[in-house]
Amino acid sequence: MKTTIGAFDAATKQVKVIFTEGEIRHERPVNAVMKDGNYDKIATKERVAEVARGVAVKISVGAISTPPVLELPTEAE
Repeated sequence: MKTTIGAFDAATKQVKVIFTEGEIRHERPVNAVMKDGNYDKIATKERVAEVARGVAVKISVGAISTPPVLELPTEAE
């Protein structure tokens, strides 16, 4: 699984993460690790890896999937 970690948001103390497995792309915020009131980038990367393992399991059982593309009827239909 590929993970892309976005910038740290000081207001929410989170990072936005994109998890990609094959054609499935899942995006969600992950709580950042704070040490002595400061953002700990290395520990946050480890936390994201832990979350990624859970996301991988959810993808494998179908709890997270790519939503189907809805086709809207045209005016002629």
